[in-house]
Amino acid sequence: MTGSEIDERGGWRPVARARTYELVIDRIEEQIVGGQLGVGDRLPPERELAQMLGVSRAAVREAFRALEAQGVLRMAVGTGPDSGTTVAALTSQALTRLLRLHVGLANFPLRDVVEARVALERASARSAAQGASAEDLAELDAMLAEMDDPELDRDRFNELDTAFHVGLAEAGGNRLVADMTTAIRESLRRPLRQAFHDLGDAWEVIAAGLREDHRRIVAALREGDADLAEQRVEEHIRGFYAKIPGIGSAG
Repeated sequence: MTGSEIDERGGWRPVARARTYELVIDRIEEQIVGGQLGVGDRLPPERELAQMLGVSRAAVREAFRALEAQGVLRMAVGTGPDSGTTVAALTSQALTRLLRLHVGLANFPLRDVVEARVALERASARSAAQGASAEDLAELDAMLAEMDDPELDRDRFNELDTAFHVGLAEAGGNRLVADMTTAIRESLRRPLRQAFHDLGDAWEVIAAGLREDHRRIVAALREGDADLAEQRVEEHIRGFYAKIPGIGSAG
């Protein structure tokens, strides 16, 4: 029992009936990945696409809405040039949100989180040491200066700590690496917040160590020493998880 899939010429051919709207999503994704659909391209109207795929119009509508929620499609009513359903450019924010939810829900083992962060942030540190702008370094310096405030509470420290690692990734200049780093770090915001509060009197010593690590990383960037920047960011991440108990996983 079939509906319609992409044929060898980039058209549509029948899809299986089970979970129809998900299979409609699959066919649209295949067209995008295969290059038959690109940003700005218009999809056929719901009724026409339903006939092409051999599915109900309701299944097509549900697939469109799901992809619109993900930022893949843009739907507009009317008859003008901007009407209809078109492929949208997936923004960094949309990609980061999806990755963040995946990391947050998957409950990855802590060792997986550590190794992923080490790999991503070593790459960012190397790139940043080789090409960070004066503005990039100034932004990191500003975060460090605020983190030095003795009146800073733990929640704000956590926000700045997240911003520092995102800023390091962005200074590396690789948008995808930065988005993945942002997603992982943002997924840890809540468990880290709780862990910081659970430290009790040990907080001041831990916070001082984190601030010093950050300063040493920025110093390596400013010196343009890529090897040293990589080494220091890895030592910082591994040392951080060794010192902060109770996180357990990314979830």
